[in-house]
Amino acid sequence: MSQPARRARPTGRRPGNPDTREAVLAAARTAFAEKGFDGASIRVIATAAGVDPALVHHYFGSKDKLFLAAIEAPADPADLLPELLAGGTADLGANVVRLLLRVWDGPARAAGLALVRSAVSNEWAARLLREFLVSQVLRRVVGTLGLSPAEAQARGSLVASQLIGVVMGRYVLQVEPLASASADELAAAVGPTVQRYLTGDVDLRGMVPGTP
Repeated sequence: MSQPARRARPTGRRPGNPDTREAVLAAARTAFAEKGFDGASIRVIATAAGVDPALVHHYFGSKDKLFLAAIEAPADPADLLPELLAGGTADLGANVVRLLLRVWDGPARAAGLALVRSAVSNEWAARLLREFLVSQVLRRVVGTLGLSPAEAQARGSLVASQLIGVVMGRYVLQVEPLASASADELAAAVGPTVQRYLTGDVDLRGMVPGTP
């Protein structure tokens, strides 16, 4: 009689204990909401969850990945931004709008809506959404423009106001004809405003210290 066939070993990262993973995610949500993305560390999160920092890295790989998992982000900007930035700065505003609509009109729409709706009624969710926009999206986009940190933050906040307005009007409130417009139509209509916020002449007095 032949020996029983050996069971194939699973490959890749093991999923880990669901209770442990959830404890890490809960600790991460608290840390990111209270301290922001920059202020929260893997070590602090691991301590709050009662696990070794190495286990957090084992489950999630990096702080960025942990953050995206904690907020159930609709997409990973790191996968999308290289294509966006490859087009240069001339059409950056329109391309930012197109990327936004591509994410929200795709399979990730439900997760994105859940995040925005939570942010409207929950202060912690609002902080997490803000950190997502600032640390994962806008900082990477504006950071390519060679601006001072203060000006980059000011311009990024203006871009955020425009993008959040599009999301709320198109997907949450469903204001027409914004809700039914095509991606190209919105890129043509909203893109120039985003472009001006990014690279154009904007009066930043009061937003950037020392601006004449």
